[in-house]
Amino acid sequence: MRMQELMKRRVETVSAKTSANDARMRMRVARIRHLVVTEGTRVVGVLSERDLGPGMEPLTSTVGDVMTAPVVTAAGRTTLREAANMLRGRTIGCLPILEKERLVGIVTTTDLLELLGKGAERPSPVGRRPILKDRGPRRKPFSPR
Repeated sequence: MRMQELMKRRVETVSAKTSANDARMRMRVARIRHLVVTEGTRVVGVLSERDLGPGMEPLTSTVGDVMTAPVVTAAGRTTLREAANMLRGRTIGCLPILEKERLVGIVTTTDLLELLGKGAERPSPVGRRPILKDRGPRRKPFSPR
């Protein structure tokens, strides 16, 4: 399965100059955990709940101060396995999907876990022992006398 089949096409974006409090409220209202930080049409970072810290205390910083940059992205043709390894290897929670340097979607760890929970991954084939030609006569089974 490729990311273009799995990604969510509606991506919430935010400017690096936006206040961190405004970004936190947008995330809560939209019930999401990641905002893609853009500068014009260019993706410059990702803001996650983890970047904002716990609690409801007011933040005095901007999104640009707390975002994760540089951002790790993937293409629409990236496979499910490649995306899972990118997320796991870098301990990140989302991958913005880019086509020709343009943001077209987002895939999160939650998306991958939902897919796995539904059983979308092909089951492993049942192992069969290959028949070996020219291997000689078989041994006779042991029988006690």
